Amino acid sequence: MSDNTADNADGTDGADGADGTRRPDGEGEAVERDASGVEATEALRERPDDGRRRFPGISSRAYEHPADRSALVALRKLTGFDTVFKALSGMLPERSLRLLFLSDSVRVDDRQFAHLHEMLLDACAILDVERVPPLYVSQDPKPNAMCIGLDQPIIVLTTGLVELLDDEREMRAVIGHEVGHALSGHAVYRTLLLFLTNLAVRVAWIPLGNVAIMAIVTALREWFRKSELSADRAGLLVGQDPEASMRGLMKLAGGNHLHDMNVEAFLAQAREYEAGGDLRDSVLKILNVLPRTHPFAAVRAAELHDWSRTRDYQRLMTGHYPRRDEDGNASVSASMRESAGHYARTVRTSKDPLMRLVNDVAGGASDLGGRLRDFATGRRPGGPQDAGTGDGEAGGGSNGGGSGGNGSGGNGSGGR
Repeated sequence: MSDNTADNADGTDGADGADGTRRPDGEGEAVERDASGVEATEALRERPDDGRRRFPGISSRAYEHPADRSALVALRKLTGFDTVFKALSGMLPERSLRLLFLSDSVRVDDRQFAHLHEMLLDACAILDVERVPPLYVSQDPKPNAMCIGLDQPIIVLTTGLVELLDDEREMRAVIGHEVGHALSGHAVYRTLLLFLTNLAVRVAWIPLGNVAIMAIVTALREWFRKSELSADRAGLLVGQDPEASMRGLMKLAGGNHLHDMNVEAFLAQAREYEAGGDLRDSVLKILNVLPRTHPFAAVRAAELHDWSRTRDYQRLMTGHYPRRDEDGNASVSASMRESAGHYARTVRTSKDPLMRLVNDVAGGASDLGGRLRDFATGRRPGGPQDAGTGDGEAGGGSNGGGSGGNGSGGNGSGGR
């Protein structure tokens, strides 16, 4: 992408196109899109050259997490969402965002952060993205990345993330993650969430005004978290190195201290988090994640690890995947059935105390009151009986399994 488009972002001057021709004044955004399109269709034909597989015509349905699709459907059904979305679509400051990043960040190209530019071209080639999204590096010590915009997505990486992920394979997965957001059309809703979050702060003093907005913000955050799981999968398709993808997530949790960390131990943390504690801990997990836009890093690593071992992933890597030109014929009801099946399997196989309780209730468990008591106190249903004290774990005394730790996961959006 040519840096000459900077002069034309506000329509004050002409700009040179990618083919060297002079564009007329006032067409700055079109120039940027045209230049990106040429870059994607011509310069990317031979990429990548390191043996990684390409996915011509791949549909985002190939990697989208079922929970992502179902959360988006639930969001669209939320009362008032369509009204708010239509009202705000014309108000969202997309042009302002472009000017902001153009003026106060560094646009990545073959002269600035050239190694990131190469990774972006590779990611677009692998996922067969026709127009390369503009990529910016913004000064911010907090590791983060985002894909925002309405008509054309913009990808932004913070300097904190660039410095943290100093391994090319880890950064490749991150850029693939953001390109996956762009291909899935996530940028529109992510931009809406940013706008509404700021708006909620401004109208907090209006009676019930904040409540109405926060209902939509909460639903958007739920979808946002699920969309991260889809984008993690896209990042893996680009990097094609599961270990590197999980190392990147581990660094988001523990910093740049790989010599002191271990991927297997990190995944074990996620298993312990899912299964540990009792019903009280299950509730605390929900409360901890509600204000966040991103799932916890250990949970994301485990989700990605599990997906990389599925038959779906193996088939995808051998060229069997849904194509974009088939999206118009895709069945919405089939997609919803797949999402419902995913949730049913999740409830059935989860070790989380709340999910086990839901599974028991759905299965028509007898003695429901006893089950509720067991889960609330951490007792293991069906375990050995203490004389006169009810269920208890071996060596655990009459109270059975005690409550696990409930350390807060913290607020904020986290990285990527």
